Amino acid sequence: MVLTKEPNWAFRDSAIANLDEPLVVVGIPAFNEEKTIARVVLGAQKHAHIVVVCDDGSTDLTGEIAERLGAVVIRHERNLGYGAALQNLFERARVLEADVLVTLDADGQHDPSQIPLLVKPIEAGICEVVLGSRFMDKNGASEMPAYRQLGVKVITRLSNGWGKNGVSDAQRGFRAYSKRAMEHLGAMSENGMSASIELLRAVQKSGLKMCEVPISCKYADTVGVKTSTENAATHGLGLLMSLIKLVVEDRPLTFLGIPGIMSIALGTLFGVWMMEMYASTHSIVTNVALASIAFILIGFFMVSTAITLYAITRLSKRVSGN
Repeated sequence: MVLTKEPNWAFRDSAIANLDEPLVVVGIPAFNEEKTIARVVLGAQKHAHIVVVCDDGSTDLTGEIAERLGAVVIRHERNLGYGAALQNLFERARVLEADVLVTLDADGQHDPSQIPLLVKPIEAGICEVVLGSRFMDKNGASEMPAYRQLGVKVITRLSNGWGKNGVSDAQRGFRAYSKRAMEHLGAMSENGMSASIELLRAVQKSGLKMCEVPISCKYADTVGVKTSTENAATHGLGLLMSLIKLVVEDRPLTFLGIPGIMSIALGTLFGVWMMEMYASTHSIVTNVALASIAFILIGFFMVSTAITLYAITRLSKRVSGN
């Protein structure tokens, strides 16, 4: 359940009074970030007309601090996850009729002073989605632990494998979206951190113009607080599983149908081998028989699942008009 206050239209009207430039809204998903939220909100307010914080079920003073500093606060009754927070931020940006939505983390990793770097390509009409990348500049990931760099590069490489437009950093939440992009994006099935990959996938499939700009990123040693509450290995495995799920859903005939047919063929070969041995020995080799049955059943299951997912995907596209 999402608990929100009514849009602060008076605040919005004062923020955009006599505005002769694109309305920039900064959206910040936050969960128990009372130690850093003030710094992030104040920094973002210098480069945005409206700052919106989604307090994702925090048990500390995150929401209260943001609200006292003048941010519009969306409150979740309980922790729903990063993806759910992003969906609410997209929805609120559309309600506020924002021309540009910039998202950044609340833990202090991102530098709010770099917001204009992401907004500029959209205002210039160069891109509709701008991604902040830690790897475009050699100093961008200088504070990033080596194991994190490796994990991000692996996830990014896998993401680029099924996308038309390759990116250098698929995992950064520091991004900017145009009004048109906001109309096409925001509906996500992933509630966790893998929502960033799902959004990237949606951008690549929608044909929106996308580009990257170099950004810096701070980590625990420099921010002064712990910037991640999740184990790195667990986080990486979760992202990998979500990526596999998204890829399979996107191309079920390729990633399920073809392996399924190969499994049926292999099971058939085992079956032929079993029959040949039976013809010469008049006895059934149990292991070969079981392998034949197993491969054939698994193959039929994969093929039927692929066909079902393909039909659902085609139906969804027809319903959405794409």
